[in-house]
Amino acid sequence: MFDVSPLPGDPILALMAAYRADPSDNKVDLGVGVYQDDDGATPVLLAVTEAEQRILEAQRTKSYVGIAGLAEFSDGMTRMLLGDSHPALTAGRVTTVQTAGGSGGLRVAGELIASLRPNATIWVTTPTWANHQPLLSSTGLSLKPLRYYDSAAGALDAEGFLEDVSARPEHDVILLHGCCHNPTGADLDQGLWQQVAKVCAERNILPFVDTAYQGFGRGLDADAEGIRMLAEQVPELLAVSSCSKNFGLYRERTGALTAITATAEQAQAIRTHLMKITRSMISMPPDHGARIVATILTDRSLRDAWLQELETMRERMAAQRRGFVAALEAHGLAERFGFVAEQSGMFSLLGIDKPTIDKLREDWHVYIVGSSRVNVAGMTGTRVGYIAEALAATIAA
Repeated sequence: MFDVSPLPGDPILALMAAYRADPSDNKVDLGVGVYQDDDGATPVLLAVTEAEQRILEAQRTKSYVGIAGLAEFSDGMTRMLLGDSHPALTAGRVTTVQTAGGSGGLRVAGELIASLRPNATIWVTTPTWANHQPLLSSTGLSLKPLRYYDSAAGALDAEGFLEDVSARPEHDVILLHGCCHNPTGADLDQGLWQQVAKVCAERNILPFVDTAYQGFGRGLDADAEGIRMLAEQVPELLAVSSCSKNFGLYRERTGALTAITATAEQAQAIRTHLMKITRSMISMPPDHGARIVATILTDRSLRDAWLQELETMRERMAAQRRGFVAALEAHGLAERFGFVAEQSGMFSLLGIDKPTIDKLREDWHVYIVGSSRVNVAGMTGTRVGYIAEALAATIAA
């Protein structure tokens, strides 16, 4: 029964292992998808530490919290996504359940789509996060590409994207990135969100929004403007939120799935479907990360402290983008890679080929994934000049 051959490993995890094994003092990790501080560490936020201390002092049980998860968490995540007075929220057309990270939310959403729209195709941006394909295709759904990014120009292919969106069949699904597009860093503007909403409403297409980086782009509320506008104009929408990045809760696997329906009655009905799917997959969601988030969001002082830490991370990454392009000026490459300073979030695609990527790793100990995606959070102020020098030397070689 178990006479099987090993499967190929995940390329990003393999890159992480190679980086850890590299003895060089000059090694730079631009591949791993986590926020890093100036020391290359992924810190525990001070607001998180304080929330955990309060939880440990007050908690008297480790019993289950229920299939839908912690109610205070779900309420806080809904309001963080939509605001306190969104029309869909005030109409009772919204339901949110806790999930095992953003990835778990995507999988639960995929199972819901597969059960209610089994013949639907999910259309994903080209490129998109590498794990979208395995997470969602495992439900039996078909994923197909939408034009999105022009690598040669280092910019959004707005015309091609709109043409592809407008040509989608009725009842299909479009998977969008709420902000800080992974892996390109190129986001939709309000005009494009508006046009997507129009097409979805006219053709009964379901918008499915992955919001993994809220607060990392233009700010917590600004990063939600697109999805809030979309939710005002379409009758149905699915949105997945992650607390890995903006709360730094990577290992706690804390996320949420929000469903917006045409009526309040349908919201309650969808909730029963989401709970059934969750029960069949993980039985009950974990509590610790959700309770941390709920503690922060329901306490004014903790929320203010968290918002300041989040803004510090956002501003730091924006500054590192500008610093990287400035460092390339001495090598005559600022114009070629100037788009990095204009994009948002943790990631950008450099648009360099695999031999160049391999040479960066072999000769300069700079680690980048094969797609040329770089994590700008790894471009610390002390290393940005070295990264620019390595890139310039490798391109010129």
